[in-house]
Amino acid sequence: MENENKRAIYEKDLMTKIACYYYIDNLTQQKIAERIGIPRLRVIKLLEKARQSGIIQFKIAGNRPYISTENDIVKRFGLKDVFIVPTASSIENRNDVLAQGAAAYIANRLPENAFINIGYGNTTSRVLNHLAYNSDTQISFVSLTGGVNYYLPNIFSGVFNAKLYLMPAPFILTNKEMAEAVKAEPAVREIAEMVPLSTMTIIGIGGMDKNATIVNNGMISQKDLLYLSMKGAVGDVLCHFLDINGNQVESPIDGRLITTSLETLAKQNNVIGVAAGENKVNAIIGALNGNFLDVLITDQETAELIIKRTS
Repeated sequence: MENENKRAIYEKDLMTKIACYYYIDNLTQQKIAERIGIPRLRVIKLLEKARQSGIIQFKIAGNRPYISTENDIVKRFGLKDVFIVPTASSIENRNDVLAQGAAAYIANRLPENAFINIGYGNTTSRVLNHLAYNSDTQISFVSLTGGVNYYLPNIFSGVFNAKLYLMPAPFILTNKEMAEAVKAEPAVREIAEMVPLSTMTIIGIGGMDKNATIVNNGMISQKDLLYLSMKGAVGDVLCHFLDINGNQVESPIDGRLITTSLETLAKQNNVIGVAAGENKVNAIIGALNGNFLDVLITDQETAELIIKRTS
């Protein structure tokens, strides 16, 4: 009993110290962990326990800046949640600011031994990297498409704390017959079979402008993009093109892709779409109307445009 009392007193003192470091000295969780000599995950758990026990008490002086906008989008599209980050000061920084916000949101909701499905794209690869380098425990990522190089365009310095289960195949094949043969390969099939079993799914949403990832990567041409736009496509999810109502638009490359189907995506729980930018607003609306997302993470400017265009 005496030892238990001592442990309780020590833990209370430790929670108080961590709370002071975090809320008064503005130290990051990682800096606190390094200063005290405990894992960052332990810091997170003690901060939460301090909140639950009343050591930390909050007085809210006003609403979170974006809470009304978030609630509006949740109600319009029947989502579980919306998380809005500040709009970056420059277009060049937009993807990384969004990815950092998404990584922070996801990190606070990750169960232990999590398997996360992840789609291709610049923003999603940045989310992967931020999660992998800032997690105290190893996270397992399962690719939703072929094309290994699409998942790791930005390797940061530090400890990469992730295990990657990537489809050992190109994203796009020369013809439909080759694509079907590759899909039948055991190594590819094994990864595809992991997708429905994962805890969470993170996808990007592509726009239809000339700087779209699928154009820059040479997957489709500007001529193909114009053709798809004329057919009503406003963007893509996992390289499946959608119209504004969320219906799939047939594209010239459909049968040649190594990618997860929209039917499989729609059956997943906890699908998080991460996308921002005026050029992606209609694409995001299409993905929302198609009921492919449970959670949307975007920035303030994009969120306001979504509301304006759906009012």
